[in-house]
Amino acid sequence: MSQRFRPNRSGINSLMRTPETGAEVRRIAERIAESAGSDGGDFRTDSALGTRRWRAAVIGNYEKQRDAEGTRRALLRGLDGAD
Repeated sequence: MSQRFRPNRSGINSLMRTPETGAEVRRIAERIAESAGSDGGDFRTDSALGTRRWRAAVIGNYEKQRDAEGTRRALLRGLDGAD
């Protein structure tokens, strides 16, 4: 008989709010921004501890990429380079 996996949600939720998790979230967002901006784009990051977990965003400058599609391509390139 197999047992069903049950994640420890309260443990996971508390882990998602630790300073170490926040540092990792920021580090990954910064790597994405750096990689996305590697060909001259202007990208920055924003991160904060929300009510449930750390969150981060990478924000691009549409003018440098000439349009939203150029920014989208740069961000996708950034995700590929964030390994």
